[in-house]
Amino acid sequence: QVQLVESGGGLVQAGGSLRLSCAASGRTFTNINVGWFRQAPGKERAFVAAIAWIGGRTYYADSVKGRFAISRTNAKNTVYLQMNSLKPEDTAVYYCAASFLRVGYLQNDYDYWGQGTQVTVSS
Repeated sequence: QVQLVESGGGLVQAGGSLRLSCAASGRTFTNINVGWFRQAPGKERAFVAAIAWIGGRTYYADSVKGRFAISRTNAKNTVYLQMNSLKPEDTAVYYCAASFLRVGYLQNDYDYWGQGTQVTVSS
C-alpha cells in the first residue's frame, strides 16, 4: 500500500506561483510513477502532469505546458508540482496519484490517490 498526502495549496493572485507537494509513505517510492490531476467545481477530474520512474520522463496537459513543472526527490519520497503564472481557471482541488505499473493521462492508470489540496487563483 502507498499513502499519499498533498500539501502546498492555498489562495494566490493571478500571475502568482505555488508549489504543491505529494509525500508518499508505505511501500518504496523509488519505482513508482506519479501523476497530478485537478478537479474544478462542476467539472470532471482532469490530468495535469505526470512523471515516470523510468528515465524521469514528464508529461503535461496542454493547458499547463510552459507554466507547471513536475519533479521528484526519491530521497524524500516526494513529488512536486511547481505552478507558475497561475490563472483563475487553474482553480481546483489538486490530487496526486501513483502507480507501480504505468504512467498515463487517465484516472484509471493510477491505483493510489491522495485526499487533495485546494488551489484558488483570484483575478
